[in-house]
Amino acid sequence: MEKPGKHYFADKDIQVILGTLLRVGVIASMTVVFIGGLLYLSVYGNTGADYHTFNAAKTQYSSILAIFQGMSRLDGRAIIQFGTLLLIFTPVTRVVFSIFSFLIERDYLYVLIGIFVLGVILISLSNKLVG
Repeated sequence: MEKPGKHYFADKDIQVILGTLLRVGVIASMTVVFIGGLLYLSVYGNTGADYHTFNAAKTQYSSILAIFQGMSRLDGRAIIQFGTLLLIFTPVTRVVFSIFSFLIERDYLYVLIGIFVLGVILISLSNKLVG
């Protein structure tokens, strides 16, 4: 016999929510990248690409702040980068949601594991996105 109040959500409900979260995140990311691609092509569509030499000045959207500043100017490259960020943060959001669902279920071991996983993800991303 189960303890009263142990299961607030059925496992199937949580799986449906997590699946929907991932699906919406991917679709939103794809839409943002598509819009950014259209803006990029409208501005730079006629210019050729030079892949023989690396130009560090073209890596201007390598931080979150720079991406948001570029988006405020409707720069297609920044919007594409933002769509990529959405794609990266979709599974991070899934981990956060999982932590809260484990808290509701009072599965504290899985809460700790989820917090550990979230910490590893955020530490690994912090060097790439903030710098």
